[in-house]
Amino acid sequence: MLGSDNRRPVVLAVSSGGGHWVQMRRLAPAFSGADVHYATTDPSAADQIGKSQLHVYPDANKDTAFRLFLCVIRLAWIVLRLRPQVVVSTGAAGGFLAIKLARLIGARTMFIDSIANARELSISARLSLGVADRVLSQWPDVAALTDAEYRGAVI
Repeated sequence: MLGSDNRRPVVLAVSSGGGHWVQMRRLAPAFSGADVHYATTDPSAADQIGKSQLHVYPDANKDTAFRLFLCVIRLAWIVLRLRPQVVVSTGAAGGFLAIKLARLIGARTMFIDSIANARELSISARLSLGVADRVLSQWPDVAALTDAEYRGAVI
């Protein structure tokens, strides 16, 4: 998959900090050959991504309305500036927002729900079902109960 001018495809990998970030980093080999940009809530993550670009956005959730607004603005700027062909997220709210924004510019999108969600999909994953090209659960039983797919576990 090449960009429109035969350059490497641009992949935006979006994840909040903590376990979501650990799972995203374990996916790094899947992005081989792409121009990878990471977006996260943790600025210290720059030490872990080598030559890839890091973009930081505010951590937010449904209970922090103003921070959620700031998160949308920052992620919109990142998506519009990068124009990624692919956006992959391991959660949480910022990942869903990035996918929603990326779909507006025609990017392919995938939301991979956290392995911590062993009984049901997270709110962000449920919202992504109606937006993302693919939503994956890391638990076969959860996938079987939803419209998510199971393709294995990241951890």
